[in-house]
Amino acid sequence: MNETILSYDSVTKRFGTLTAVDNVSFSVKKGECVALLGPNGAGKTTLVRLLLDFTRASDGAVTINGVPSTNPRARESIGYLPENVRIPAHLTCYRYLMRCARLLGIPPKDAPARCHAVIENVGMKGKENVPLGTCSKGMAQRIALAAALVGDPHILILDEPTSGLDPIGIREIRVILESLKAKGMTILLNSHLLSEVEKVCDAALIIDRGKVLVKDTIAAIVKDGESLEDVFVRLVTARTGASI
Repeated sequence: MNETILSYDSVTKRFGTLTAVDNVSFSVKKGECVALLGPNGAGKTTLVRLLLDFTRASDGAVTINGVPSTNPRARESIGYLPENVRIPAHLTCYRYLMRCARLLGIPPKDAPARCHAVIENVGMKGKENVPLGTCSKGMAQRIALAAALVGDPHILILDEPTSGLDPIGIREIRVILESLKAKGMTILLNSHLLSEVEKVCDAALIIDRGKVLVKDTIAAIVKDGESLEDVFVRLVTARTGASI
């Protein structure tokens, strides 16, 4: 648990005159589940995009296992679940995952077993041949998570994985994440659902207007009878001067 897997070192990202991320430094250890928390526009998505090389830092460095995130080889160990997943409705769960496996370069002889394994991992066994257009939002989200896992990643990046789900769907995703944690998966979770974060994550980073307000374990952040939501609101409103 002491090995650093992800590292942001004095990272700044500017878009013209807008500073989306401002001198941010933090790290994620092997097997750790860390939440990225902040209001809309805080810089959370930019931090994820920097990690995935969708955009590049203006200053500082982002590394994966000590390798710059700009190096494609560094990102081979990552599985990514975006907030909005668009899956062709006519594809079955299995055919969609086979397509993902092919795009990832998984050998054809290995792909079927890999796809069946992740289908079972996300609780979709027996529904392999269901067209995704007929799936519930919760089922589709589980298959999207399976697609993030089909490449056998060591690191999982999740962007609002429970967005739009009902309480049962949220709980199903939580159970899957707890299972992945138990297997040693390193997880970076971008979420607004603070009650779930408090249940699943080991640590949290709270960011506002590009600056880190706190990065610590959940146990250290949440104390004195407060909830994670209480701490979040207190820290963010203290910066804005707003009242709730």
